[in-house]
Amino acid sequence: MLELYQAEGCPHSADVREKLTELGVSYVVHNPRTPDDEVVNERTHRELVELGGEAQTPYLVDDARKEALYESDEIVDYLETHYG
Repeated sequence: MLELYQAEGCPHSADVREKLTELGVSYVVHNPRTPDDEVVNERTHRELVELGGEAQTPYLVDDARKEALYESDEIVDYLETHYG
């Protein structure tokens, strides 16, 4: 399963969502904060920090491959490589 920690309105998160849609990949989305760093969901924000060590979005977790990535360009490249 793919899980995307993202912020609505963030262009970097949008790039990742667009790639996931383009590839037809199913994923679960989590919205821990806004692009202005306002925490809107304490539980998912805490999960994000616990999983990756930072509160940065986008953050993709690929449970099937045991991979996790920050940085939209790296995530998009990863998705093209493994799901394209």
